[in-house]
Amino acid sequence: MDIKHEKSVRIQTSVLNGLEKKVLVYLAGKQPGWVTSNFLTAIGTIGAVIIGVGYVLGGENINFLWISSLGFLINWYGDSLDGTLARVRNTQRPLFGYYIDHTLDAVNELIMFLGLGLSGLMHFELALLIFIVYLMLTLNVSINAHLKKEFCLTYAGMGPTEFRIIAVIINTILIYATPVREFAMNFHISGNDISFSALDLAGTLIFVVLVIIYICSILKDMHDYSLRDPMPGKNRQQSN
Repeated sequence: MDIKHEKSVRIQTSVLNGLEKKVLVYLAGKQPGWVTSNFLTAIGTIGAVIIGVGYVLGGENINFLWISSLGFLINWYGDSLDGTLARVRNTQRPLFGYYIDHTLDAVNELIMFLGLGLSGLMHFELALLIFIVYLMLTLNVSINAHLKKEFCLTYAGMGPTEFRIIAVIINTILIYATPVREFAMNFHISGNDISFSALDLAGTLIFVVLVIIYICSILKDMHDYSLRDPMPGKNRQQSN
């Protein structure tokens, strides 16, 4: 069976995109022959597992968040470099690569957010809510890649790399800033006392921002698709 595949245009306008591209192309040129794109994809998943484990252990001893931060670096190395290596070596597999890369991306994100939720540093429900919205944004990217042939990796100047850096910064603040780590804000909701940590507040802010970005993206895409795919007969009525 012949499967036609049109490549989507990659749209990256994140703050660090220009610098990151140069670094990734440099690193791709330095990889030994036995390092393949699939190998790097697996490294990215290993990094996600390290992130999750680091968060769980960080709930017992905050210094274990260094492990989580190391995991973000490993995850970036594998997840960002696999595609660049394929392009530099001209070994792209558009169908297989797209499927494996984005399937594992969802798995990796689940591992990270489960680790964060199980750590006790953030409410489990909040961690899952952030994961769900992030997954919805990822789904929207995939839909647009299929319909518009545009693969946009950036929202509001932020891409996966920027989010990783923010996570590492938050980890570092929690490790060194004891008042931030011990901060607690208590709420009384529906007869229940709920305590929010500093990480809960940061997570809530991230959740709200992601929801706003998602809603704005959906409205923009709906307008775009409405212009691309007008109501039947509308053009004829306008011409008359």
